[in-house]
Amino acid sequence: MHIFQTIFDWYMANLNYFSIFLLMFIESTFLPLPSEIVIPFAAYKAAQHTLSVGGVLMAGTVGALAGSLFNYHLALWLGRPLLYRLADTKWAHWIFITPEGLQKTEKYFIDHGRSSTFIGRLVPGIRHLISIPAGLAKMPRSTFMLYTFLGAGLWNIILALIGYFAYDIRDKIFPYLDDIMLVVGAVFVLWLSWKGYRSWRNKKASNSR
Repeated sequence: MHIFQTIFDWYMANLNYFSIFLLMFIESTFLPLPSEIVIPFAAYKAAQHTLSVGGVLMAGTVGALAGSLFNYHLALWLGRPLLYRLADTKWAHWIFITPEGLQKTEKYFIDHGRSSTFIGRLVPGIRHLISIPAGLAKMPRSTFMLYTFLGAGLWNIILALIGYFAYDIRDKIFPYLDDIMLVVGAVFVLWLSWKGYRSWRNKKASNSR
């Protein structure tokens, strides 16, 4: 479909170091913006020599660190009771934040200790919230920043390699770009629908108690 090509062209034209930083900042806060639609495409653009791979990795990793620090300080400032009350509001549910999700992330942090801020950057569903229990636990900021930077950097390197080497097989990809974008869009919609359903089901279960 022509519309997918148009969206793709606009997105690629507007990918720069600042937009990479901003998107990765958002990805590391509360909004459901996966890094998989940021770093691979930026690295693909780097393969065209309009960006540098090092610049993409630095912008993406610093953006992820900044977003994680936002969550860390928010949790530190709000504290557990208020944070869980906010997570149980309809506004939080709209962006797929629930008390159950926070509990899952907090348990992950407790089970894995300080290294969870490193390992958690590689785990879907945990990645963007792992900084919250770190803030609640008052983890030393310097330690948090080090583990987060290393974890986000490793994840971004993996994604960048995928995008960079995809440029070499672009002639095989482009004829199917519309189909690929359609599948990616459908998967994203299904994922959003599933998250919305789980949020509604958890809310309904809480109200019935």
